[in-house]
Amino acid sequence: MSTQITDSIRQAKPSDAESLARLINLAGEGIPNWLWTRACAEGQTPLEIGIERAKRKTGGFSYMNALVAEAGANPIGMVLSYAITEAPTENPDDLPAPIAPFVALEKLSVNTWFINALSVFAEAQNQGVGSQLLAAAENLARTHGFDKMSIQVYAQNTGAVRLYTRHGYKQVASDPVRLHPSPPYYTGDVLLLMKSLSGEPA
Repeated sequence: MSTQITDSIRQAKPSDAESLARLINLAGEGIPNWLWTRACAEGQTPLEIGIERAKRKTGGFSYMNALVAEAGANPIGMVLSYAITEAPTENPDDLPAPIAPFVALEKLSVNTWFINALSVFAEAQNQGVGSQLLAAAENLARTHGFDKMSIQVYAQNTGAVRLYTRHGYKQVASDPVRLHPSPPYYTGDVLLLMKSLSGEPA
């Protein structure tokens, strides 16, 4: 039986940017780092790009959209979530291959509270932190008047699929992986999972 170690879950701050960048790269299975590498100017590191983006007040990856789990004064996990009220206009086939299936599935997530990323540092995993962050995101959705959650996950990431399934998320769609640029080099499908917070079918 896991023992929860989280002292608090709070709104993220700009000072959390480095932890947020590291955590979203974990959640994104290395794709964020791959994208940041493409954006680096001479002398910049991918992590520096990620930190800059986490400090923004706008965009999906912003500290404004993140909740942080703490143990002591140290961030140990985060969930990044926000409302999707309009379908993305990009054609997935025109986007970098690693993100194409995610954008394709986001088009099916309109009018849901979308969990863009949920991750916990390795030393704090398997201790209930992910479940607490998931519950916090669902509470945030209710606060903003949303009764349906959505999240995307690689089918081959069986641990994440088990976590979400255990908490009532069900597969509603999938899209094939075009390219996964870093280990573990996932193939197969990206799954779109949804959960109704009202008791109605997702």
